[in-house]
Amino acid sequence: MKREKVVIIGAGPAGLTAAYELLEENGKEKYDVVILEESQEIGGISKTVKYKGNRMDIGGHRFFSKDDRIMKFWSDLMPIQGVKSFDDEKLGRERELVEGGPNPNQEDEVMLVRTRVSRIYYLKKFFDYPISMKWQTFANMGLWRTIKAGFSYLKSIFIKKPEDSLENFYINRFGKVLYSMFFEKYTEKLWGRDPKDISADWGAQRVKGISIKAVIKDMFKKVFGKKNKENTETSLIEQFWYPKYGPGHLWETLAKKVEEKGATIQKGYQVTNVEVEGNRVKSVICQVNGKEEKIDADIVISSMPLSELTTGITGTEVPEKVLDIAKGLPFRDFITVGVLVNKLKLENKTNMKTLGNIVPDCWIYVQEPEVKMCRIQIFNNWSPYLVEDPENTVWIGLEYTCTEGDEYWNMSSEEYQEFAIGELMKMNLIDKEDIKDVHVEKIKKAYPAYFDTYKDIQELIDYINTYENLYCVGRNGQHRYNNMDHSMATAMEAVKAIKENNPSKNAIWNVNTEKEYHEVKEEKQEEGSN
Repeated sequence: MKREKVVIIGAGPAGLTAAYELLEENGKEKYDVVILEESQEIGGISKTVKYKGNRMDIGGHRFFSKDDRIMKFWSDLMPIQGVKSFDDEKLGRERELVEGGPNPNQEDEVMLVRTRVSRIYYLKKFFDYPISMKWQTFANMGLWRTIKAGFSYLKSIFIKKPEDSLENFYINRFGKVLYSMFFEKYTEKLWGRDPKDISADWGAQRVKGISIKAVIKDMFKKVFGKKNKENTETSLIEQFWYPKYGPGHLWETLAKKVEEKGATIQKGYQVTNVEVEGNRVKSVICQVNGKEEKIDADIVISSMPLSELTTGITGTEVPEKVLDIAKGLPFRDFITVGVLVNKLKLENKTNMKTLGNIVPDCWIYVQEPEVKMCRIQIFNNWSPYLVEDPENTVWIGLEYTCTEGDEYWNMSSEEYQEFAIGELMKMNLIDKEDIKDVHVEKIKKAYPAYFDTYKDIQELIDYINTYENLYCVGRNGQHRYNNMDHSMATAMEAVKAIKENNPSKNAIWNVNTEKEYHEVKEEKQEEGSN
């Protein structure tokens, strides 16, 4: 029997998951799978950058999902330290923090269990993220701010604003005062837009389950022992899994298994066009080493940006309105500055043990308006194996968003290093003499944005779905701010539709739209996977 040629665009979480699922059981006999990856790396924005013995996780990726399929997939691929196999009963159980430095006797292909700590740095003080109802929170805010925030929240309970913008979405859940303190300026830094101009859809995907009420409920669940995976918002989880050598290690491991199953991964293949005939895609056109190459396809699974996929359709006349929507879909680009220092000028005033007694945070959200920096990652706390010398150095990642072509994107690496170090100095977080090394990474189209023509995206989706053998998956493939698990779930649903010859693509597009999928990712105020 002739095998169907499946072309998968992109070797990130969605593309690799799709290949693996297709080739399960007797898939090798039914499908000839080729993955086309534009770069020379595996994992998309979930890759791990290696630099002089240290590793950078681009954006930070916590391995936690409410979808048991995904948790099982991860643990089958890379066993959890101290856990022999996936077990539903153990899934939501509190596990002990992996403490201490690198253990030479530990296997490499494992996931560590990490404790989640993320705080907001504002007014030169630390606030829990999400905001907690602790005495320290009120002390940091001061009596007058606390009183104003309390009355503002009460007002938001009884007087609801129409949720026609991200600003109103936040105000309805936190009140105007807390919104102004902890969301407004941060959102402007992140997206480069006033929250008034951003669709509430972003909040519905990232923040729907979080509010002051949710924080209070979470506190009671802790006290009465009723907290578990199913009733916990993702930003409220206290532990997560993390690959020993960063997320890229897991995706590289999956890529090897996919190749062992018979798939071909072609690196350096930039897909520029898809050729269609009637309601089917017939082939994809790639640029490879400056030359054009055509690859025929029976099925195409695409995780390339939805906008580029649409504008690259040839063989038919794409409706002008659809093209206008595609061309107007916005992105935010991402810059991470890795800084290796002897120490930070931040004291660990928590009761948590850390290697080198550094602050225990995975992320520090920088709320201070005088700097452009959005977050600080402390790689030592994600995994000590990301750092060459975790006992004597601290390896941090300073996160910035910008738009390709703007003044920040166009800075040279040397200029950006100087700019980022200047911001650390302005915040009094380091001494210049403690800097050992600096490295800059730029990532295009890291975050699909929810403004401009996004409001009309359903018309674009409806058009793309008319091509019966074309499946859009992943964050950029759907222009949706998905986490890794959501991206994987879209791939799983696409493969299920392919294997069952199901013409409907609703299940693929419905991932991360139902309430049980909604999460806040510390993520971009929390969200960076991912």
